[in-house]
Amino acid sequence: MTFKSFDIDDLSANDIEELSLDIVREKSRRSLVYFIEQCWPIIEPSQPYVYNWHIGFICKHLEAITDEVQFDDGSYYNRLLINVIPGAMKSLLLTCFWPLWEWGPRNKPATRYLCVAHSQELAIRDGLRMRRVVESEWYQRLWPDVRLTGDQNQKIKFENTMTGWRQAVAAGTITGVRADRVLVDDPMSWTDAMSEQIKKSTNDWFLEAVPSRLSDPIRSAIVVIMQRLSEDDTSGLILDKQLGYDHIMLPMRYDPARAMPTMLGLEDERTEEGQLLFPARFPLEVVERDERIMGPYATAGQFQQSPEPRGGGIIPRDKWVLWDSDKYPPFDYVLATVDTAFTTKQENDPSAMTVWGIWSGGDNIAVQGNYIKRDDEATAIMQRQYTQDHPKTMLIYSWAERLEFNDLMERVREVCIRYKVDELVIENKAAGISIAQEIRRVYGYEDFGLQLFDPKSMDKQARLYAVQHLFYDGIIYAPEKTWSDAVINQCAVFPKGKHDDLVDCVSMALTFMRKNGLLLRNKEHTEKLDAGREHRGAAPPPLYLA
Repeated sequence: MTFKSFDIDDLSANDIEELSLDIVREKSRRSLVYFIEQCWPIIEPSQPYVYNWHIGFICKHLEAITDEVQFDDGSYYNRLLINVIPGAMKSLLLTCFWPLWEWGPRNKPATRYLCVAHSQELAIRDGLRMRRVVESEWYQRLWPDVRLTGDQNQKIKFENTMTGWRQAVAAGTITGVRADRVLVDDPMSWTDAMSEQIKKSTNDWFLEAVPSRLSDPIRSAIVVIMQRLSEDDTSGLILDKQLGYDHIMLPMRYDPARAMPTMLGLEDERTEEGQLLFPARFPLEVVERDERIMGPYATAGQFQQSPEPRGGGIIPRDKWVLWDSDKYPPFDYVLATVDTAFTTKQENDPSAMTVWGIWSGGDNIAVQGNYIKRDDEATAIMQRQYTQDHPKTMLIYSWAERLEFNDLMERVREVCIRYKVDELVIENKAAGISIAQEIRRVYGYEDFGLQLFDPKSMDKQARLYAVQHLFYDGIIYAPEKTWSDAVINQCAVFPKGKHDDLVDCVSMALTFMRKNGLLLRNKEHTEKLDAGREHRGAAPPPLYLA
């Protein structure tokens, strides 16, 4: 739009008013951020508008969809995943302001929107706000061509006279209609994410139904905006399957290790680790208060956009001691544990196996804890012996695969022979019992023993908590390998992860070691040494003078 030169004295009041409207129209056309600020009082008349940089960041990516930006291969920028904290205007921005902006300022009144949430009531809520703006005197004066029809003006769906419409639906219920924009706002609730069945059905719906609801398979857009709830929520599905979505990830506290530029080349504006996303709305004292109330899992998902607390959940990543040598120490005992599934169906958990070596002493062992320094040479020798002789365990191999019965048997036998396993432990469940019986029958001549492990009434989470303290004692080691990282990662995200087969193997192995006296905590080892020391006829000198 261009403006002619004029003399202000020649303009009437109506001319000035119309010129002001033209300026608002043009600035709104150029900027979704400006448009939001202008129509905010209609949406939230009692709440002041507070701008933050993340609003403009998200708007730039939505504008790129509106502008039909294309890549070098000719494909359109029209798949976007946004992970952002609650309370950052995510629902209003995506399912209310953006459609209003496209209909009016960008002159796309024929655009059709399917707005999806985990409940239809939430999708309707923001639809009512959008309808309120369209019907407002302010919007009608600026964009009078965008009018709602009388015969299709309901809470669930309303339509304008240019055939554009907005329809609110619940996740899992899209049928019979196609749209130019499918806007998915929190397809799962926090409760939904606790149910494996609901997660699976929601993700199946997203993969199988949503893509078929687009008016134009080439140009139409799908945008997902949500907080992270678990490793295999809809965001996890999009990222794991590499579905071609651009990814905006905006945690409450800046995490430079996870910050990545988007496909448009835009980056998180923050530079300092831990820097808050929206301090005007969520200052430090409020964030810290809410983190205490929410706990580590909810904080990780809702605030940090990660399905695990930073560093890990029950078993944090940094509680594994990394072994920095290619050569293992001489092991006194080697234990293997197996969690069985024997099926190749992709939707099922794989079978898994871990192998552990138990040893005392050796190189590369860091001294843990503080020791009283005395001049007594015998005491110094005992301190070194304590450090070296304390039993520790190391994960020396693992795998997780979907295997049929015979292939699983052969894989377990091969690993046991290769690593000279002393004892093979298999969980006492239907699949495990069958495998154990067959291994005993077919491979009973091999040197390794075999036992069934009965967890009794303890669930998976309780079993891992029961061995958690061993990691905090610094006696659980792992080499820096791809396969060991898979074990560490699965333990870190548990119980929010997609699979737990390796976790079961870890808790089974450590529980077996504890019950059979193969692994002692630092305190237990110290007491054992103290009990075995000879009395030399004299008390050690006092630490403090009387």
